[in-house]
Amino acid sequence: MFAQLGYYICVPFAWLTRLFYTWTGSYGVALILFTLLVKLVLLPFQLKSKKSMLRMNRMQGKIKDIQTRYANNKEKQQQEMADLYAREGVNPMSGCLWSFIPFPILIALYYIIRTPLRYFMSLSQTVITEITELAASLGYTAAAEGQAAAYEQIYLAKFIHEHWADFDGKFPGLVDLNYNFLGMDLSAVGKDLFSQFPSGGWPVIGILILPLISAGLQFLMTMISMKSNGNTQMNGSSKAMMYMMPLMTVWMGYILPAALCVYWICNAGFSCLQELLLNKHFNKILDREETDKEREKREKRYAKMQAARENYNQQLASGKGDRKPQPQQKKKKSSDGEHRGSTTEAGRVGQRPYARGRAYSEEHYNDN
Repeated sequence: MFAQLGYYICVPFAWLTRLFYTWTGSYGVALILFTLLVKLVLLPFQLKSKKSMLRMNRMQGKIKDIQTRYANNKEKQQQEMADLYAREGVNPMSGCLWSFIPFPILIALYYIIRTPLRYFMSLSQTVITEITELAASLGYTAAAEGQAAAYEQIYLAKFIHEHWADFDGKFPGLVDLNYNFLGMDLSAVGKDLFSQFPSGGWPVIGILILPLISAGLQFLMTMISMKSNGNTQMNGSSKAMMYMMPLMTVWMGYILPAALCVYWICNAGFSCLQELLLNKHFNKILDREETDKEREKREKRYAKMQAARENYNQQLASGKGDRKPQPQQKKKKSSDGEHRGSTTEAGRVGQRPYARGRAYSEEHYNDN
């Protein structure tokens, strides 16, 4: 069941690779065009994910503030985080799905490279058996075990290329497959060529440096991606991932056919270019959106203040219109004989109505 499912997954990728090889006649160029087309097909789906990731990067201050305020209340913290994502229109899981898509494509491409007659040429097992019998009659020896058995169809495809005159037109769908690209044999496995370095010349040196170039571009892509996502201060897991992926690329590049290194190099190169362009594009958009959002907030705040001021003025005007003037009591004019204020007669001294203190006595300071 899984083998059949894998076959149908490989079919569209094999058809594209065969189409590009038919157009260009170069296996390496076909892989480059295949990688470019896959990146272009996935680009519309990655645009939204990239924009969401950049917006999340700008939200780190708010996220840390929520984590600090609700450090002791995880439930409230999660609720506030969910509300923040909803207000900002961000899906924190949007970038996870697309990060796994290259893996099935890589596996499918590996099978297309490893079994070219079955997947690249879409030949049935019966036809492959007949081709093998004809090749054996011409001196081809099929491998029985080990790595040679795993890559038997590659060796058979190379034998067919070398004896194409004996196979041409005898099997429908059979393709004259040439693995040579820039003087290198893309069907070669790097670890088998160490004994020929450096005497083997460019065909050997080129194959051996392909995994290093692939790892270098992979490291550069990781650095650009982490920088764009705001992970300038990396923790232990981030550092391990940053170095682990290039190291795995080097290891796999030396134990698998060199054609996969061409795919990795192109994929990493296109990814670096895509990251730089998308970062520049979406940062401008997000800056403009934030500017518009701040302007909208200021306008709303100003409108709210104006409405409050108008409401206050209306209430003030309404209060003045409804309130009746209170009649004021007329003050009686005081004559000279009448005192002013509430001073008692005991405190009066002559015409001084506000004299304070005890009652005046003429005999108070009299010694007699």
